[in-house]
Amino acid sequence: MKIAIYQGSELSQTIDQNLQWVATQAKLAAAQSASLLIFPEMFLTGYNIGAHSVAEMSEPADGKSALAIARIAMDTGIAVLYGYPEFDSGKIFNSAQVIDRQGNSLANYRKTHLFGDIDHSAFDAGDTGTLLFELDGWLIGILICYDIEFPENMRQLALAGADFVVVPTALMKPYEFVPLTMVPSRAYENQLFVAYANRCGIENELEYHGLSCIVGPDGKDLARAGASECLIFADLERHLLVESRRLNTYLKDRRPELYKSLTL
Repeated sequence: MKIAIYQGSELSQTIDQNLQWVATQAKLAAAQSASLLIFPEMFLTGYNIGAHSVAEMSEPADGKSALAIARIAMDTGIAVLYGYPEFDSGKIFNSAQVIDRQGNSLANYRKTHLFGDIDHSAFDAGDTGTLLFELDGWLIGILICYDIEFPENMRQLALAGADFVVVPTALMKPYEFVPLTMVPSRAYENQLFVAYANRCGIENELEYHGLSCIVGPDGKDLARAGASECLIFADLERHLLVESRRLNTYLKDRRPELYKSLTL
């Protein structure tokens, strides 16, 4: 399966223009035969925009933006995963939704681990937990940004049978360690493909460093962005996953009886 990541500096608080970016990038990715296009965290509205703006622009999972992206997915023949502020029952979540090429919602994940004042002031913590969806025969999990920095999240997805984990993010400087070291380590220790889709550019006082990547289960980059806007691609090959898991047997060699204190 071929996947694509769009790394860009979307326009804060301009949903319609960002939807146009989704359409443009979906056409480009589809022209390269990608099956899935991944956008960063909170792509539709911007991330560092303040709690009031987040609340004003929040939408239900089946709101007008979801309908617009469903039309884009159907028109271009590519599945799209995007970040947005979700409104549900009086709460607002930092969410990521994936819509397939038939316009159907395959999954809607809510960020479970909130980061700093930006998240805590604007969002409720999600309780989605281990969420998997299937696309073209691949079992795929979703985490958002800070979630991947907790090893328990990735391990749960691996134990649930995930082949691949998608991580839309809005990671700012000076945390380059995460995409350069932590993401490859998470892929390797859990024997999964990982796609980490970051922003670039400056949004208010935050400077995003890019470095979006697609990493194999051997911890090696299949694709890696720099600091600028770009569209990156990688082919996920099943035989690489099978061979890597044959050589690296972390999941089989676990001793869960020794780890009970981790759930306290």
